[in-house]
Amino acid sequence: MSISPEMQGFVPRFEQLAGNVSRVVHGKDEVVRSAITCVLAEGHLLIEDVPGVGKTSLARAIAASVALTWNRIQFTPDLLPTDVTGVSVFDQSTSTFSFRPGPVFANIVLADEINRASPKTQSALLEVMQEQTVTTDATVYRVPRPFVVVATQNPIDLEGTYVLPEAQLDRFMMRIQVGYPSPDAEAQVLRTEKDEATVAHLTPVMTGEDLLDMVEFVKRTVEVAPAIENYIVALCRYTRGLPDVRLGVSPRGGLALLRAARVAAAAAGRPYVTPEDVKAMAQPTLGHRVLLRPDAEVQGRTAADVVARALQAVPVPRTLVPLP
Repeated sequence: MSISPEMQGFVPRFEQLAGNVSRVVHGKDEVVRSAITCVLAEGHLLIEDVPGVGKTSLARAIAASVALTWNRIQFTPDLLPTDVTGVSVFDQSTSTFSFRPGPVFANIVLADEINRASPKTQSALLEVMQEQTVTTDATVYRVPRPFVVVATQNPIDLEGTYVLPEAQLDRFMMRIQVGYPSPDAEAQVLRTEKDEATVAHLTPVMTGEDLLDMVEFVKRTVEVAPAIENYIVALCRYTRGLPDVRLGVSPRGGLALLRAARVAAAAAGRPYVTPEDVKAMAQPTLGHRVLLRPDAEVQGRTAADVVARALQAVPVPRTLVPLP
């Protein structure tokens, strides 16, 4: 792979971070790279799959690979919104209320099994995920930057789960699935305890400042041609006009796709976005934003089919490199 001079510092750090996470998440290179792309785009990540395939291990490995503050919230049916955001406590010595921050006040928040909590508790994350602030008693508190929510959830057909509201799903930049490992990767998982290659043994490979430098580097360096911007808009608009679709991709989805494509371009060593970057990030960034009509679901159609249809139908632009 030919790396442009501008990217010679970014690509090795990206690969170092991906390699560290892959020490405990075996045989899932594409999943790991998508997750790291989401973090570097300052987006929130939703990992959805059946129990036991490494959803929480992936989330914890990302948090352990960067020297940042992180908290884990185990979502349960009795979890309250104040258990997430924090609560005002009356101080008898001063006769005033003081705010005690909840676990959401961290750089990386692991929301484990988020769809086992009630919709009211799930909604406690809406403001902080979008605005990076928490409002309590008319006072606004800002969470630290970078701020990323890495949530895991089980499929909604499992017992004791609640469907995430559309507004909450739209705030996740990506939704990815881990899937079962290959036989070789699964055998490697069985050897992790012996080799001490578990999340508990991971050490950070970069600081929070390094991560923010990478985030700002992408914003500053990677260019997007107007033709690529129009391509993303056309993809999003295409999903809104299909008869099988009840709710298409929102403008927030288009922004998410653009940000993810820029990081993907940087990870590939290019200072500009190509249609291949957009296509590679389309499914994880757009699929969870598409809601089908009930009759389409009965016929076995999926949101992934809609995104694939959009990628096939929308013409690919020819102008790739932005003009100086």
